[in-house]
Amino acid sequence: MAVETNMPQLAPTALRCMERGLHIHLDKPGGEAMEPFRRLVYGCRERSLALQMGYMYRTNPAIGFCFRAIREGWLGEVFQVDAVMSRYDGDAYREFLAGYPGGAMYNFGSHLIDLVVAMLGRPGNVVAFQRATRDDGLHDNGLAVLEYPRATATIRSAIVEADGMMHRRLVVCGTKGTAEVCPLEYPGRYREEPLHVRLTLREDTPEYPAGTQIVDVGVMNGRYDDQLIELARIIRGEIEDPYSYEHDLNVHEALLAAAGYTEWEQSA
Repeated sequence: MAVETNMPQLAPTALRCMERGLHIHLDKPGGEAMEPFRRLVYGCRERSLALQMGYMYRTNPAIGFCFRAIREGWLGEVFQVDAVMSRYDGDAYREFLAGYPGGAMYNFGSHLIDLVVAMLGRPGNVVAFQRATRDDGLHDNGLAVLEYPRATATIRSAIVEADGMMHRRLVVCGTKGTAEVCPLEYPGRYREEPLHVRLTLREDTPEYPAGTQIVDVGVMNGRYDDQLIELARIIRGEIEDPYSYEHDLNVHEALLAAAGYTEWEQSA
């Protein structure tokens, strides 16, 4: 069951699906409180139901290349991740989003936090910086810092950046190299514009030499096509879900702290 509805109804609707024994693809975010989402995750786990969160970069080929560079050790030990997901919106959307205290970070930040938690795990601390460029009650400019023992990650999301979608980016810095993706995708031209990764390495690897190169990773198969195909394979038992229940809990917990809803509990 694919659940996409008004944001306040996402978790309640998904809970009803879970109670009826349905596998779920759930649009983000998972709600403005932790407990309903926790009940959903625990219920799916107890019933052996798939719960796939609709974080839109999970099957992005450029992002996938960055994860591979980390796994293969090409980047060394990751010490810094910087991610930005911004856009420009007019008054009508601002009025809608002002109904959520978490603002831009709440609505968009989860896509990026999903990547950081997949790379580095549950953070040791999350610090939120919410700002407003106007006096209309909307936090339209959010920054969150995720702290780790040997790394930091910054997440930025604003809805006041000119042509912000084309400036969305991910930079992963390690002790042996850096991978950078910008833009993260080409909206509306997924199957036409190939994505690229700017890869800088201190040492030769089996596939890429030391120095800086632009790696063409090909075009996207749509924003969610491959993700839904993956869900079907999970349901059929062909593969395990690459994102655990615990991962989704950690992402949502970090999102609520990043958007200013909660204080981070370091010992949770």
